[in-house]
Amino acid sequence: MAEELNQPLQVDEQEFDSFDGYFRDPSLATESMLAWGLNQHLDVLDALRGLLSGGHAAARLRIWVFLELAAQPKGRLLRDDLNQLFYNLKPEVLDAVLKRLRELTLLVWDATAQDYYLSSLALQVQALLAPLTRASSEDDEMASLLAQVAGAQAMGLSDASQIRHLHAQLARLYDEFADAIASGSEARLREAQPRFERALKLVGRAGEALTALIRSEHDDARLEREARALGNGQARLLSMASQFTRALQQADRQRVTLGSTGVTSSDVRQWLQTYPFLPTLLGDALSIGVQPIFVSGHELVDVAEGEFERDRPNPRRSEGLPPPAQAAAGEIEVLSMPAELNELIDQLTRLGALPEGEMAEPLPLQQVVLGGRFSQAAYRMQLLPLLGDHQSRTLKGQTGDLARLPWQASFLPAIERVDDPNVCALSLGALHPDISRESNE
Repeated sequence: MAEELNQPLQVDEQEFDSFDGYFRDPSLATESMLAWGLNQHLDVLDALRGLLSGGHAAARLRIWVFLELAAQPKGRLLRDDLNQLFYNLKPEVLDAVLKRLRELTLLVWDATAQDYYLSSLALQVQALLAPLTRASSEDDEMASLLAQVAGAQAMGLSDASQIRHLHAQLARLYDEFADAIASGSEARLREAQPRFERALKLVGRAGEALTALIRSEHDDARLEREARALGNGQARLLSMASQFTRALQQADRQRVTLGSTGVTSSDVRQWLQTYPFLPTLLGDALSIGVQPIFVSGHELVDVAEGEFERDRPNPRRSEGLPPPAQAAAGEIEVLSMPAELNELIDQLTRLGALPEGEMAEPLPLQQVVLGGRFSQAAYRMQLLPLLGDHQSRTLKGQTGDLARLPWQASFLPAIERVDDPNVCALSLGALHPDISRESNE
């Protein structure tokens, strides 16, 4: 078990390719807001990948240990505290899990104080895994999204992506319930009725927060657009209540009562669905085998003759294969990295090539990022965090060449106006010479 936990992280066959390489046009990867958002949380994705790698049991063990550590009301934990907390684990297994958490920078060892503490990255991962600590319920399909959106609205932290996911979930539920209504099947309506009532109850509980979110004015046009779309989805789902009631009433009118016993056709259907051995109900009804009788024999013969004619072998199939021919000359097109990446590497290499004893000056982001279309500038901006990245330095190809350059990018939480025909504003920041890197080399 400890060997499984200590196994290195499994990598994909194309891990050395960049995320942009999976697209037909690499520049399109920078135009997706979702892809941009994921790129801002690569450290969180790497931490989750490390926790979930390996077998099912090993991944579940790592998550359990991590959530237990995150639930402790202490800022720092001694090794004795960990041994007492996880007394039921084998020592070698606990050591393997703690080693993996340290490798993922979720758990930090303070050599001076001789204790452990959780990093800021661990707090982000804990927020993602927190829903797993709740007991499973029938409201899980939408309760988490509703709680996130309503809580964010109450704290003034509304996010367009959360609202978009909630709107998509409401749309899926609406389509599912609409299909049940259109089918006219009492069984499907009865099966969907509890889920429909739970969905209405959850939307009703969060109605005040959703209404405030929809009616409030937003500075972000995307947030306002998603809020209005969410309002339409909420209204559609609430208006379906009358349709669902009418469909159930229609199914009740079609129900047939069998004699004076009070047993209805719905009762018989439900009983047949739960009966374990339906063939035994036939009894001796099929004790005599079914004997097929062929009618219209002449027509059957005509059809058979037509089938034989169509299936007759083609005499040309017995001929020899055609003579060999020389294949036409062709070229194999190989996908290459964007030209902007090579230009950025050359530019930073030239700027860092100074006589011995001289040190490069910090470069403003405008000097490196601006130039060309907006998508090209955004692509260069996306590449800057790779400078000095320890994990990217081990990569082969141009991505690794960029990461190994003696530069370090720093960003400030502010933007500035720039004089460029394609870019209106740019984040504040600069490129600094990586002194530690140069000294190591």
